[in-house]
Amino acid sequence: MNMLDIDIALLCSTAALFLILLVVLNRILYKPLLDFINNRNGLIKKDLENAAQNADDVSVYHEEANQIILNAKNKAAAKRMELLASAKTDAAKQLEAKKSKLESEYNEFIKTLENEKVGLKNALRSQIPLFREALKAKLGKI
Repeated sequence: MNMLDIDIALLCSTAALFLILLVVLNRILYKPLLDFINNRNGLIKKDLENAAQNADDVSVYHEEANQIILNAKNKAAAKRMELLASAKTDAAKQLEAKKSKLESEYNEFIKTLENEKVGLKNALRSQIPLFREALKAKLGKI
């Protein structure tokens, strides 16, 4: 065999070895690596979609929470107004009762005072003759 035949045989065996190496590397390394990268990209895309969906859900929940808080504030304000009106009504009733009691006590006092006035007048009228005689006696001494 001559040198050229050896070089061609060596070249063919090197080319065949190179092609076999490409097939083996493609099957063992490149395809699993590309599959892993594609799966990873798919998972990242799915996670991004889930994150966007979660952000939408959060905004919906945030709106719902704000609505619940607003409703609670409105209910609290209504309850406060109701209690305030009830307290005002109770205070007005108590004030009216106290006024009525004081008025009746005042009327009793006026009646008692009038009775004492009449009694005092009668007592003084009954004592007028004694006062006249005492006055005449004192004037007679002068």
